[in-house]
Order: sequence, then structure tokens, then C-alpha cells
Amino acid sequence: MKLAIVAYGDPVLKKVAEDITKDYPDLDVLIGNMFETMYGANGVGLAAPQIGLPIRLFVIDATPFAEDDEQLKDFRKVFINAKIEEEKGDKWAFNEGCLSIPDIREDVSRHQTIFITYYDENWNYHEAHFSGLAARVIQHEYDHIEGKLFTDRINPLRKTMLKSRLEAISKGAIKVEYKMRFPVAKKRK
Repeated sequence: MKLAIVAYGDPVLKKVAEDITKDYPDLDVLIGNMFETMYGANGVGLAAPQIGLPIRLFVIDATPFAEDDEQLKDFRKVFINAKIEEEKGDKWAFNEGCLSIPDIREDVSRHQTIFITYYDENWNYHEAHFSGLAARVIQHEYDHIEGKLFTDRINPLRKTMLKSRLEAISKGAIKVEYKMRFPVAKKRK
């Protein structure tokens, strides 16, 4: 089932998410719905806060980037209770977007390599290093469970210049091809 994606301005996007346990209700259904929602919006990642749930869960399918980075061929993963333990290497800029902030893309600098611990959908524990685009996509989604957005990582002047566009998103004054929930629009009802 495709879920509504929460738009910029909703407080859940700025909240640090909570760990979950193996007995989280209908976790397998939720994960399936998150993948379906992400694919329906043409995304490569989706974090639980983006669908209104303040839990430490995100899904990634970065195979669309496989043409640019071979390690991303069949790179479809679930991250539960993830923790980035280390970021290293030179920072590099890449143009990022976000399903919660449609029609805005900005260059964001992130570390080249990360070391992360997490559980997968079967509750198998992983410790892994990722580099390049894989690390970037993971860092973007990880930011969501830490209450951060890519716009928090751009130049403050640039963010000021985007203010009216960001406000329009929170009010629902945009057109998107997927289901969204707008924080300011919901308050008017």
C-alpha cells in the first residue's frame, strides 16, 4: 500500500527517531509499504519519519545509480536501529533531493566513507563500511532518523533563498505525482 509522504515543515521530520524491537507491530508489512511508497514516488530511499513514524527505520534501493557505481547493482537494503559509527574521507558535493521536499535539489557535501551498524529486516546484525554513492544515500536517509534534512546541510544563505519555496511545500502549494501530507494544510481543517 502506498503511504502518504510527510512534507517539509512537519515536526516529525525534525525529531530524533526511537529504536524499535523485534516485536514492532506488522514490521514486515510496514517495510513492504515503505518500498512500495518509495518506488511509487521514484525515490531511492525512504525513512520512517517521512511517513510520519518517528522510528529508526529506513529502506534503500539504489540500483538506479548502478550505471554510475557498479557496487549499487541490486543494492536494496533495510536499515533498522542504524547507527553511523564513523564517517571518514574527503567530503564531496552531490546534488540531492528528497521526497519530503519535492522539486528542490541542492549540492550537499558528505563524507566519502561510513562505518554503520544496523539490523536488517530479518533482525540480522550488520557492521559494514560503505563508500561513494552508497554511503551518500545511506547518510541522507540516516539524517532523517536523526531529525535532519538535506536543507540543514546547505549554505544558510542558499536556504534563506529557498524559504518561500519551502513554505509553499509545507502549505501544499505544489504539484506532486505521489500522495503527500502537508503540515500547514492539515492545520487549516
